[in-house]
Amino acid sequence: MLTQREFRAAMANLSSAVNVITTDGPLGRAGMTVSAACSVTDSPPTMLVCVNRSARSHDILVANGRICVNVLGAEHEDLARHFAGATSAPPAERFTDEAWDLTTEDVPVLRGALVSVIGRIVADRAHGSHSVLFVEVDKVTTSEDSGALVYFQRQFQALRL
Repeated sequence: MLTQREFRAAMANLSSAVNVITTDGPLGRAGMTVSAACSVTDSPPTMLVCVNRSARSHDILVANGRICVNVLGAEHEDLARHFAGATSAPPAERFTDEAWDLTTEDVPVLRGALVSVIGRIVADRAHGSHSVLFVEVDKVTTSEDSGALVYFQRQFQALRL
């Protein structure tokens, strides 16, 4: 039988894009770093995002119902760590710098993100420790490619062409 430790070790070899998922709404503003996000279909444009149900931001994301998937560039490692809770800054200070557009959309959008995908959570399904959120996309914004930030072998890696 496959153990949790064996599975986690195997998944550490699955490289993935690094994203900061943000929301704002009735339960307030929140954000978190996630690596489990991908496209589902282009008709209608839909993504899925996997979020640990024990995460502080989980219930806020689901209740607000509207999110932005900010795909991080190579220069955003510090931001990824900040939203992963790996810095000493409190969550209330995550959106205090000029990096965020807090007024154009109804969710925080990272200026200079490789891609910002804004949409509505149309379905969620709990499975094990996580929720799988299905997000129908309303708007996409792209920036000049500065290289990607990926998560591989439990570390952030800058990927540049």
